[in-house]
Amino acid sequence: MQIDLHTLYCLIVGTVLVAAATMQWERQAHPQRSRELGFWTGAFLAFAAGLVVSINRAVLPGILGSALANLLIVAGYLMILHGVTLLDGRARLRLPLAVLAVLALLWAAFGTRFPVALWTYVGSLPIALACGLTAWRLARSRTARTLRARQVAIAVAGGHALFYVARALATPVLVAVYGDWLLPVFGKMTMYEGVLYSVAMPMGLIALVREEAQASALAAARTDHLTGLQNRHGFFEDGARRLGEGPAALLAFDLDHFKAINDRHGHAAGDAVLRLFADTARRAAGPDALVARLGGEEFAALLPGCDLATARQVGEGIARRFAAASRHRDGPGIPATVSVGLAAGGGALPDLLAAADRALYRAKASGRNRLEVAAA
Repeated sequence: MQIDLHTLYCLIVGTVLVAAATMQWERQAHPQRSRELGFWTGAFLAFAAGLVVSINRAVLPGILGSALANLLIVAGYLMILHGVTLLDGRARLRLPLAVLAVLALLWAAFGTRFPVALWTYVGSLPIALACGLTAWRLARSRTARTLRARQVAIAVAGGHALFYVARALATPVLVAVYGDWLLPVFGKMTMYEGVLYSVAMPMGLIALVREEAQASALAAARTDHLTGLQNRHGFFEDGARRLGEGPAALLAFDLDHFKAINDRHGHAAGDAVLRLFADTARRAAGPDALVARLGGEEFAALLPGCDLATARQVGEGIARRFAAASRHRDGPGIPATVSVGLAAGGGALPDLLAAADRALYRAKASGRNRLEVAAA
């Protein structure tokens, strides 16, 4: 079945309007990405406006229709690029505005003399540039580097860029060799590819936002709100994986007389002591350690690849620094200590934690503010 060019234009206008509506719907569901989704909504609305102008460009005087349609469509691609750049924080509009300004000057200077060349060939280059930069930004994005949907968005943007590079470079050569009858053929190919882009790119961008939101929700479910450490669920999930990579040492902590601190100084002061211990343990245990709040005043630190002697130094260092920091004038000013149990070896994480807990109970029974090592 043959589809004429006008029908293809109408089809792609419909798809980009649906994409814009979908982006706006997602914007309500993901307020943390409102700016990015707002730019992407505007991008697909710009596509729709540019395509409508393109359909009716013969009605407008001179080159106005072609120039306006080209500028609107390029603006849409630049808005997608800007939204992708915003994923990693602030972004400037200097490059998009500069590209639009240069393109407008080209139309003003050469549009009346070379309208076909500008519309068919030169106008493709800023589209290729914007899409290529979009793929590059996604490939280098800190925010998107762990998201699987990034690969889809990179492939769609990069493939679209390559298509427009080929259109800009190959079309004039082929037309010169075989004649102008190829121009409508390339026009249909562009529309077919545009329909695919207008479906695939919104899906890729929305998948990025949704996957990021899902990852944030998962991280929140595994994080202790008060201290910022992993909670018990996160500790057992990550700890089992790390322990499977080789032997490790585990430190179990219990703040001494914590109930008395809450009763005497109030729960706000108790929370400050908990946060102080969490910060102290996180810094002293090192970047490779998995430090978690298991509940109440109980904490644990898994030290992958750490032998017993080194783990003992780490545990005693945490206890010593915490006791000093709790008395410091910049701290809560409430004397506090911690008892520590240490176990080392391989095996299952619950068994290692149980051994460290038994050593911890001995430390508390022996007077607190000390470290005890579990039996081998």
